[in-house]
Amino acid sequence: MKQVVQNYKSGELAVLDVPVPGCKPGGVLVRTAYSLISTGTELMKVSEAGMSMLGKARSRPDQVAKVAQSVATNGLPATYRKVMGKLDSYTPLGYSLCGVVEQVGAGIDDVAVGDHVACAGNEHALHAELNWVPKNLYTPVPDGLAPQHAAFGTVGSIAMQGVRRGEPQLGDVALVIGLGLIGQLVAQLLTASGVRVVGADPAPARCELAARLGAAACGDPASAAVESAVAELTGGHGVDQVYLAAGGGSNQPVELAARLCRDRGRVVDIGKCRLDLPWNAYYEKELDVRFSRSYGPGRYDPEYELEGRDYPIGYVRWTERRNLACFLDLVARDRVDVEPLVSHIADFDDAVETYQRLKDGELKAVAVLFRYPEQKEEAEAPVVTVPAVNVRVTPPARSVNVPVRLAFVGAGNYATSMLLPHLAEREGVELSTVVTTTALSGVNAKRKFGFTEATTDLDAVLGDSAVDAVFVVTRHSSHAELTRKALLAGKAVFVEKPLALTEEDLAGVLAAVEESGNDRLQVGFNRRFAPLLQEARKRFGARTGPASLRYLVNAGRLQHGSWYLQQGTEGSRFAGEGGHFIDTASWLLGADPVSVYATATPGNDDLQVVLRYPDGSTATLSYVTTGPSGFPKETLDLIADGKVLRLDDFVRAAVYGPKKWVSSRLPKARDKGQNAELAAFVKAVRTGGPMPVPLESLVATTSATLAVQAGLVGGAPVTLARSR
Repeated sequence: MKQVVQNYKSGELAVLDVPVPGCKPGGVLVRTAYSLISTGTELMKVSEAGMSMLGKARSRPDQVAKVAQSVATNGLPATYRKVMGKLDSYTPLGYSLCGVVEQVGAGIDDVAVGDHVACAGNEHALHAELNWVPKNLYTPVPDGLAPQHAAFGTVGSIAMQGVRRGEPQLGDVALVIGLGLIGQLVAQLLTASGVRVVGADPAPARCELAARLGAAACGDPASAAVESAVAELTGGHGVDQVYLAAGGGSNQPVELAARLCRDRGRVVDIGKCRLDLPWNAYYEKELDVRFSRSYGPGRYDPEYELEGRDYPIGYVRWTERRNLACFLDLVARDRVDVEPLVSHIADFDDAVETYQRLKDGELKAVAVLFRYPEQKEEAEAPVVTVPAVNVRVTPPARSVNVPVRLAFVGAGNYATSMLLPHLAEREGVELSTVVTTTALSGVNAKRKFGFTEATTDLDAVLGDSAVDAVFVVTRHSSHAELTRKALLAGKAVFVEKPLALTEEDLAGVLAAVEESGNDRLQVGFNRRFAPLLQEARKRFGARTGPASLRYLVNAGRLQHGSWYLQQGTEGSRFAGEGGHFIDTASWLLGADPVSVYATATPGNDDLQVVLRYPDGSTATLSYVTTGPSGFPKETLDLIADGKVLRLDDFVRAAVYGPKKWVSSRLPKARDKGQNAELAAFVKAVRTGGPMPVPLESLVATTSATLAVQAGLVGGAPVTLARSR
């Protein structure tokens, strides 16, 4: 299928051939009929992409702060790879469309194949021929409503949420500053609510359009016309609400809002404009400044948008989906007229040219639609059944001239910044196929790292006898099931931590090992492969008595919206990454733990985990989120036999004993062992030798990680059964 994309680093716009997204449970696969260009938001993004790197940094200071924090935590080289990899990627455009349901996922019963739906979301309602859309981001189109009009649903919801934030009442007078697409819709919605509207925009054509569609008066904000109209309509008191639907760097809109708003009126920010509030003006009138967040309640809540968990109507009357349905209903009943807003309809194949004309100012438009070609009859896609595989418990060594063929399931930030750069440069490795649920991420990985193919069809990859090993680098909740499937298909598997989030999931993986005889498994516990820690362990030497190990992990706070916070589906944060640190401790102590005791501060923000080992050694793991960002993320001390091994965040290491050893203070990079771990895994696949870490150790670390939650609930040590 085809999709409009942009490279944020170079500014390049293109229509690419990408894989068709899979139809996952909880949503529908939609073939687009019309999609709407947001001439405000999207053109701002297109313009930013054309800036220099300094210009991009100035336009997004929030992202600059994230980069600075990443440098402090992960080091400059790793951060550079991550940032440049993200910049030099194709990103999607679009977030408002109407299309026809082509396939219905499990759990969906409100629409059927062939139904028209309006769709929302900058990850799901893209300028693409096909989109997978979760339940709460689509709504059926009312009978009789033209699909090109239903494509306005998302921007209509944005305007509607802004109006709701203003709480207008019958007889109110409102000022709408900025009469672009959103401003025009805000003005119409207010008029439909019994509010008299004054519009302000420097473009005469937009003022004329708003007046024709019901505004009481419109004019240039720099002229006296707007102020005169407000005075006449309000008896000199000022408007009840001001809706800021303008963009740009001028502070004129907020100053005009203060001047023309009545005492204790409301100012609602819908667009992205400068907001240097003149304190005296806003204080003296005690103005109520409000922000309108996108389409309405549910926006940016992954449980609502991705998992389909609706808010009870008795508590949240108007959600994203209800706003979308309400707007379509108003358009269908001719209470809102979007047809006069359509300045241009372009064929989808002409998307790049259309964006360029808009950017250059050649095409003056309020709203532009892409029209997609009608669907042609196609043969039904074949269903691939994974064939039975005769698993080799000990695969034979392969010729050095035959490359190890790898497939990746997932191509997110970690895969593209920490794993694939190493594998793409490694001789004797062929990156065969990348499997993703979103088509564009697979295309980006294929382009940057040289995969032979990008697809959304996992079964086809598992059934491909040419694939030697599968990397599972997806969200935590999917690791165990994907690992199980790959093992049963006879593949060697590299799965990022965690291996499993529950004992049941872990048992499922082990059952697959037993059923297939395939134990070719590696979990991404990379720290034991870190060159600095390897050298320190060698310098420390063998020990004769029990050891005490202290490991402080200054994990830091997660940003709002991080999927790590989705504990209902992705498990606790410690369940997701705690195995890293338990594995490192067990490797240093040369054994697997026999018991786990865990305690935590209220809310489980900071954890203290004590691990006991067969020889009496102990490891105390402090996993904290409340520490300062400037403090190193990981510090470790191992004490035994009159010696101390000290590790400072994979930057420096030292051993204190009869002879003191201190590493260089100027390492080339903070190397946490990913490259060495990948080299060991590829070697094992190539030679048929043992996996880098025994399966028994992987299982023991996973069980110990899961026992932490059980220990927190029970308040007592948890004894671990001996590894199999």
